[in-house]
Amino acid sequence: MKEYNDTIAAISTAVSPSGIGIVRMSGSKAIEIIDKIYKGKKEKRISRQKSHTIHYGYIIDGDNMIDEVLVMLMREPHTYTGEDTVEINCHGGVYVVKRVLETLIKYGARPAEPGEFTKRAFLNGRLDLSQAEAVGDLIASQNEYALKNSIGQLKGNIKNKINDIRNEIIYHTAFIESALDDPEHICIDGYNEKLKESLFILLKEIEKLLTGCDSGRIMKEGINTVIVGKPNAGKSSLLNKLLGEERAIVTDIAGTTRDVLEEHISLQGISLNIMDTAGIRITDDIVEKIGVDKAKNQAEASDLILYVIDSSVSLDENDREILKMIQGKQAIILLNKSDLDMIVDKDKVMKQYYELNNEKNNIPVIEISVRENIGISQLEDTLKYMFYAGKLTFNDEIYISNIRHKAALENAYESLKKVNESIDLGMPEDFYSIDLMDAYESLGSITGETIGEDLINEIFSKFCMGK
Repeated sequence: MKEYNDTIAAISTAVSPSGIGIVRMSGSKAIEIIDKIYKGKKEKRISRQKSHTIHYGYIIDGDNMIDEVLVMLMREPHTYTGEDTVEINCHGGVYVVKRVLETLIKYGARPAEPGEFTKRAFLNGRLDLSQAEAVGDLIASQNEYALKNSIGQLKGNIKNKINDIRNEIIYHTAFIESALDDPEHICIDGYNEKLKESLFILLKEIEKLLTGCDSGRIMKEGINTVIVGKPNAGKSSLLNKLLGEERAIVTDIAGTTRDVLEEHISLQGISLNIMDTAGIRITDDIVEKIGVDKAKNQAEASDLILYVIDSSVSLDENDREILKMIQGKQAIILLNKSDLDMIVDKDKVMKQYYELNNEKNNIPVIEISVRENIGISQLEDTLKYMFYAGKLTFNDEIYISNIRHKAALENAYESLKKVNESIDLGMPEDFYSIDLMDAYESLGSITGETIGEDLINEIFSKFCMGK
């Protein structure tokens, strides 16, 4: 792995007019560089000060004063990167922050790469790779659940669980290898049953982690939600209501929406990637037909379908097609325009669903009126219950939200299953070691113990600058 002995610097706050800007510097020459450009009120040299202290003064370049600042000094190893670190709090003007950074570079630092501060924290053993990736997820969090999950991972819940599993695997691997090397002193008779018992527990642990992957993905990325229904059922009005702004065009003309309109919203801490689609109906209009086909494709790929029905008009063939389409999908049926005379109620909808699909279903049916703001809070509560109630807690639970972690867990699971199969087939013990070590290596890629430099560079390149 490449070693980093130089000193890096970057702007760690948004480059835009603001009250305060922060420029961060880390590396072996960080304190030496700040000594050259900092002038304190009492001519104090930063290098003579204690760690984790803040100092008021000025950043200078020769005889030119650049800005009035607060400088925070943090000595290694008790820093984010594990290296000597200096953070400069200056005024938040775009030009002044850039001038401070340029001065650091002029006196010996180099511009940091994206994510390089966190990368150094990983390389210096301050964080394992799962914790480092959690930093990126924490910054990108868009809801309460994603935030809590990222904090749990940053605290090491994935690292600790993976290390426990790996320790058990390496124990059995070492025992088998020792027995094969020294059969006179280490007896392996009857060991297979003990190994199978351990494998049963390990497989259950990994299964549990894999089961939480869907919840983890939804926490991180949001629920891919599609609004479907006939033209003029109130789909675009519902989107506007949930967004709190007039985003979609709403008219009395059927077929106004002809393409997919996507927005991101947060309801009660839940993120929805919500798509308004063309009204589904039989049509000869070529453009509208393309929109209808898009709506069907989006619904098929979604996590959730919100099916909006105009409850003031009777169900027709278009509704029957949609009721067939939502079979087997996570869906909520919304009986809109409930403030008018309702011709369609829950019993009629579910009876029609049963006749079409020949099955009973517990799809939630909610009476709403977008215009009168009726039933919207019930919709929000239902969403929260469908995806999270009774499933998500943040005490001891771990939710895998990283696709790379999921793939590694799946590989480890398959390797451990092969060990079980080898035992059942009466294969020699050295076959066990091969698959045990494959599982060990796969799990090690999650924490970064068995991963190549190219992949590490790729992971950290996705981080924002200054982090």
